[in-house]
Amino acid sequence: MTYDINVDGDHTRDVDHNHDGGEYVKLMWDPQSEATATNRRGLWYWVKLVLCFLCLGLFALVAFKWVVPLFIEKVIIPMINWERKTFSSPVLAFLVFASIALFPTLILPSSPSMWLAGMIFGYGLGFLLIMSAVAVGVSLPFLIGSIFHRKIEVWLEKYPKRASFLRSAGEGNWFHQLRAVALIRVSPFPYVLYNYCAVATNVKYWPYLFGSLVGMVPDIVVSIYTGILIKTLANVSHQNRTLSASQIILNVVGFCITVATIIIFTVYAKRQLKELQKEDDLLLQ
Repeated sequence: MTYDINVDGDHTRDVDHNHDGGEYVKLMWDPQSEATATNRRGLWYWVKLVLCFLCLGLFALVAFKWVVPLFIEKVIIPMINWERKTFSSPVLAFLVFASIALFPTLILPSSPSMWLAGMIFGYGLGFLLIMSAVAVGVSLPFLIGSIFHRKIEVWLEKYPKRASFLRSAGEGNWFHQLRAVALIRVSPFPYVLYNYCAVATNVKYWPYLFGSLVGMVPDIVVSIYTGILIKTLANVSHQNRTLSASQIILNVVGFCITVATIIIFTVYAKRQLKELQKEDDLLLQ
């Protein structure tokens, strides 16, 4: 004797009698119900994504309308005026270069200096200035870290999950190492920490250097854009003008695209790093 029992609308159970008169349960998978549940999860994902972008746009609108103008008036404009009166363009270029090159060695953020490069030198010269400084900024910690190679290895052993994908950059050929380093740079792993940790993953210097430069391109472009945007808002505020509706919308859209680009690159880098880890695990087996 057999009869069906519906369980939670997703699975069907068959209850059979054995030859002793007892009952046992046979579970059967319902692929149609599973597909429906998957579609619901996919729909909910897109709903959350749309809500996230709406909230982001609202936040950007509020920031551009009230918060940013106040910050620019009290902090940015006085700083720009002081820099123009105190330093010439060559001196400012040297200071920006030095700060971007040396701050990572001191485990200090260099993003404000990149913003300043965008504000003063724009996309062309600003990009070249930042890229040359980044080449120095990632090389000095790598060379210093080689002195403390063993101590860094011991420190990484305390964090096996984080260290596992860092070590993937030290495997394979030159191109494999370059690709892994570029992905790590795009991923959310702290920039200044990886400068020192890289030496403990046995990655070679040249793949490390060029991979770092390639992986830093999105961050550099975003930083330059941020600096130019700050300068634009500062000029508007200094001239006692207000942004038109079209300018506000354009800036808000640009801000949202910038944030979305960072998120997309970060998610892509994390997925690719997982694939590299799987490839390395297969090679080691």
